Amino acid sequence: MSSICALSPSVRLEITKARLIDPLPLYHRSKCEMNRRSFTAKGIVASGVSVIESTLTAKPVQGVERLPYKPEGYNYWTWRGHKIHYVVQGEGSPVVLIHGFGASAFHWRYNIPELAKRHKVYAIDLLGFGWSDKAVIEYDALVWRDQVVDFLKDIVKEPAVLVGNSLGGFAALVAATGLPELVSGVALLNSAGQFSDANVKSKQQSEETPLLKFVVKPLKEIFQRIVLGILFWQSKQPARIESVLKSVYKNTANVDDYLVESITRPAADPNAGEVYYRLMTRFMMNQSKYTLDSVLSQLSCPLLLLWGDLDPWVGPAKAKKIKEFYPNTTLVNFQAGHCPHDEVPDAVNKALLEWLSTLTPQPQASLQTV
Repeated sequence: MSSICALSPSVRLEITKARLIDPLPLYHRSKCEMNRRSFTAKGIVASGVSVIESTLTAKPVQGVERLPYKPEGYNYWTWRGHKIHYVVQGEGSPVVLIHGFGASAFHWRYNIPELAKRHKVYAIDLLGFGWSDKAVIEYDALVWRDQVVDFLKDIVKEPAVLVGNSLGGFAALVAATGLPELVSGVALLNSAGQFSDANVKSKQQSEETPLLKFVVKPLKEIFQRIVLGILFWQSKQPARIESVLKSVYKNTANVDDYLVESITRPAADPNAGEVYYRLMTRFMMNQSKYTLDSVLSQLSCPLLLLWGDLDPWVGPAKAKKIKEFYPNTTLVNFQAGHCPHDEVPDAVNKALLEWLSTLTPQPQASLQTV
């Protein structure tokens, strides 16, 4: 298969849906939204297929302290029998940082040291990503919700602010509704998720026929596994990862060895390919199951939107719609792409710290009641 453009319209449509949650927009502007190169690059970003040798000699952003890169990771917590990686620094009211699709705690490299000057900062790797285990499970938004909720209970143990980029933003939202007693605020950076679409739901229901269920779906799964397997193994070139990153960082100065290796290194795990397949087919193509409006309608804490307006994928219109839907929202815009926290970290840190200072301290929650 030489190109995703050759896929059937129904399969292309489902793959296109994946763009709503990936933190690194990989779609080129052409008649076919995703060609082989972009889809392959998504594979490596999603799963971390290869391990590259790097001296990590690139200098950090001038005037901004950077989290030291550690190939072995920082701290580990066992959750449901799986090893979960996290970073913790500083003292004060807690802030929990949640990375986007394909990234890790190291994506907050320029935010952790600065935030830690005033807060106790945690950065967690979601299950299936980064230095956390590549568990072969059925991935679902509720898996990461439960992980974050239990992290708050077991590790943080006091009310915290959740901060998430892309997929991590949606995980932060669902966790906040799952444990409101221990979430005093949520900050989203170009968050994943979509608002409900009655037409899509109606179409999905009308398509559920015996032919689709027992013939088309099984054949499609076989086809997807073959295609995704080929693309997965083709996506090992680090140069492609750098190219993808540069397509979503409007200022590419921070696309360096540190960043590239932090995405590609979690590759040695033999389950990486299977996790990638499950994420691409069973999670990313069923995003309409959980919608932003359904989650926001359950939210009860202040919300901050830190939005990169130059994101070629999740533009400022989405931030505006979220603010309209949820009035208790503060919106700060940046001239940046999909990952403003890493592209313009000094500006994001300043805005986040200012907002954090306005939050009223929450009374200590009793863990016995949650």
